Amino acid sequence: MPIVSRHRRVVSVATAVALGAATLTACGSSDGGDQADSGPVSLTYWAWAPNMDKVAALWNQKNPDIKVTVQKQASGDDLVTKIITASKAHQAPDLVQAEFQALPTLVSNDALADISEEVGGAKDKFAPGLWQQTTLGGDAVYAVPQDSGPMMFYYRTDLFQQYGLKVPTTWDEFAATAKALKAKAPGKSLTTFSSNDAGLFAGLAQQAGARWWTTEGQKWKVGVDDAATRKVADYWGGLVQEGAVDNQPMYTPAWNKALNTGQQIGWVSAVWAPGTLTTAAPDTKGKWAVAPLPQWDAAEPATGSWGGSTTAVTTDSKHKAAAAKFATWLNTDPVALAALVKESGIYPAATAAQTGGALAKAPDFFANQPDFYARAAAIAKTTAPAAWGPNVNVAYTSFKDEFGKAAKAKSKGGFADALTAMQAVTVADLKKQGFEVAP
Repeated sequence: MPIVSRHRRVVSVATAVALGAATLTACGSSDGGDQADSGPVSLTYWAWAPNMDKVAALWNQKNPDIKVTVQKQASGDDLVTKIITASKAHQAPDLVQAEFQALPTLVSNDALADISEEVGGAKDKFAPGLWQQTTLGGDAVYAVPQDSGPMMFYYRTDLFQQYGLKVPTTWDEFAATAKALKAKAPGKSLTTFSSNDAGLFAGLAQQAGARWWTTEGQKWKVGVDDAATRKVADYWGGLVQEGAVDNQPMYTPAWNKALNTGQQIGWVSAVWAPGTLTTAAPDTKGKWAVAPLPQWDAAEPATGSWGGSTTAVTTDSKHKAAAAKFATWLNTDPVALAALVKESGIYPAATAAQTGGALAKAPDFFANQPDFYARAAAIAKTTAPAAWGPNVNVAYTSFKDEFGKAAKAKSKGGFADALTAMQAVTVADLKKQGFEVAP
């Protein structure tokens, strides 16, 4: 997904980007003025979450002067490309659903408006690590968090008991547990290292304190191979090389079978995992439990994010205040949040909505763990900050290519080489697109 084809010029803006005082490229789009208070307005919202039109209908019933029309879209890079293309033509909708990691790309293309004055009061309703991602580390606010994907460890309670295993609380214990299982049942694995979804690895690096994109003055600095990420890569490379964990990719028929038959007895995943397990491992219903992600430092608990999205207002919107008002309602109002859970199946980013109400009952697949969402909410509060940049898609594609080869070869050294290659590809792409890059 190309971000833009034209050459970029880095200019100063009143914000800090990706956890540092920064500058972003900007196209300098002119705003036609906000007409939110001058009469009835109509807003268009591009979103991929299912049944979002039903949620918007609740708003429209109570706000006849601000009508929101939802237009269903594809998710991921396709939507980011479509938003940027529409923004260049000054035909973008008023609101868009955007993943956290896509925000820097959209901001650097001048596609998103700063709505800090309109939504600043919502800050305390979200975990600091999530709100920070919508600000890119500065004073501007480019979106309101919608849903999140705090990472957790899922494990088969029956098989842990059968093999006398304890739930690991640290990554050292996790490695020891993986090896103990192999010694007792060579045909089974605690989990797998998968190279077909970079979001998992990015979340693990985030938990360890990684900062993949930061800035120095007017330059981007890429830290894909920073010390935190190298620690994570070496850790998993070592486990794969030893054969302590599997190396097959997720979401395949073979992976589904491993989960369903108990060949894989654990999974490092996120809060949305019950839905995946329901399809992948239907015969294991009621046999799983969730625990916090193992820690690098038990004294400072942290988790990473795997997934999650926001509601942003575009620079093309002529009704910025009205759009921001809807975005705030959608992601903070109890009625809206309950509808998002029920109709769209999301895990809300707003902390108050993560327990009780629509989430009072555990997922059906986890009926054996009635406090599922209470535990998830406690874990979500420890979400570590993330540092995204304008070419996440390029880094993610490189991860799949390079770590795919390393995982297949079961080489710890290959994991280190893959990280070096991923860093080089990400830097080269930024330079190719006209960004200034710090050494």
